[in-house]
Amino acid sequence: MVKAAVIFGSRSDAGVMKKAAEVFKEFGVEYGSFVLSAHRSPELLEETIAELEKDGTEVIVAGAGLAAHLPGVIASRTALPVIGVPIASGTLGGMDALLSMAQMPKPMPVAVVGVDNAANAAYLGVEILALKYPELRTKLEAFRAKMKAGLAGDSRIEL
Repeated sequence: MVKAAVIFGSRSDAGVMKKAAEVFKEFGVEYGSFVLSAHRSPELLEETIAELEKDGTEVIVAGAGLAAHLPGVIASRTALPVIGVPIASGTLGGMDALLSMAQMPKPMPVAVVGVDNAANAAYLGVEILALKYPELRTKLEAFRAKMKAGLAGDSRIEL
């Protein structure tokens, strides 16, 4: 059963969105990945969202650049949490995508991470899933403890 989905609008976005897949793999979260466009294939997007819901998907990470409608369109078609990844493309370096996602009208929120930060989107997805799955929460807590231990010690640095 797929618990998470990684959706992005163009094959050229795969390099950025692969980072989300890597995080899901690290935590053992089952996921599916899809290239779907809100503009070029809206019917296929809607069919895929319905299939994901039917198959038990619980969180969606959606990446898009430029006008970045994909995460918002997905949010308008499902009650599942949608985490948007603004992708740097075009002349504005991803700021257009970031603002498009962050300024969603009520009541269609999209959680948004930093530009090209698909890994953070997946970490947020893991946190959401960890609310329901104790074994995932344990993995997340162990991951954070290991990270913290790696930072422990003398914080002084010679510059």
